[in-house]
Amino acid sequence: MIQTTFPDRAVMAELVAKMLWEIKAVHFNAATPYKYASGIASPVYIDCRKLLSFPRIRSTVMDFAASVLMQDAGFEQFDCVAGGETAGIPFAALLADRLGLPMIYVRKQPKGHGRNAQIEGEMPTGARVLVIEDLTTAGGSMFKFIDAIRAAGGVVDHGIALFYYGIFSEAEERFAGGKVRLHHIATWREVLEVAKAQQLFDDNTLNEVEAFLNAPLAWSARNGGVAAL
Repeated sequence: MIQTTFPDRAVMAELVAKMLWEIKAVHFNAATPYKYASGIASPVYIDCRKLLSFPRIRSTVMDFAASVLMQDAGFEQFDCVAGGETAGIPFAALLADRLGLPMIYVRKQPKGHGRNAQIEGEMPTGARVLVIEDLTTAGGSMFKFIDAIRAAGGVVDHGIALFYYGIFSEAEERFAGGKVRLHHIATWREVLEVAKAQQLFDDNTLNEVEAFLNAPLAWSARNGGVAAL
């Protein structure tokens, strides 16, 4: 099915934030911060893979993703959709179906046996590839897949994250330097606004989350995490 309706961007972001809260994919905990692989201490954690387990929500989010891409990138800008191992693979299949495009997936490393393939599926040289991830923090993982696609002869000018942290300047610099335009539906700002509106946490927790979003590395340093990426 090819999505052709175009909801308001702010409405899409708010609805995705509400969906994430509804399925308990979002967690706030300022008292006992979460530790990311990068070493950052954070009062927020999100698991976008849970979207796959809720068909109505999953379908709506993919409709929104198709709408964002058509509005921001265009209608005939891609030859295939690529998902990165592992979280991006199912979302790539769903989005490719929405856009009426072929789908490929990219391993983190070459397979190590057989053809030693890193890219699975048909990707002709010069194919314009859209890379999708469930979420993007600072862009490092997405660029591992982008670099592999480019090395294999694909062209990557666009990426999409269903959820984008939107708080790290390093991410903006990485995508600008890598000449990739990042599209997204929702960020932590919308998630926080829903939490405030629905009074999901006490004021202290909400204030700590907002402080983290305004200055994540400084908050991390104050709470036992790294001070730089």
